[in-house]
Amino acid sequence: MSSASEMQKVRIINELREFIKKLLQDPAILEQSLTIARAHYTDDGDSRQMWATIANEISDNTSVHIPEDPSEHSEADRLFLEVLKEVVDEGKALY
Repeated sequence: MSSASEMQKVRIINELREFIKKLLQDPAILEQSLTIARAHYTDDGDSRQMWATIANEISDNTSVHIPEDPSEHSEADRLFLEVLKEVVDEGKALY
């Protein structure tokens, strides 16, 4: 494994660690984020504008900052939004 690849993995792990710490310090972030995602999520779940709106509203209403522009998302941002999508999809499948 190359040194650059190892450094990239360490950076991603550190981002995720910091993000998880935020969630543990303020568990309301999860509920607020899910509420926001459910409010804006449509069946066209891959809409860039929809995810930009969700990211922006999460940033405005919680201590989590997710850039509105998907090209500026960190690995932790992308992972969080992907998991939100999965949870909302699973929730809709139950109804």
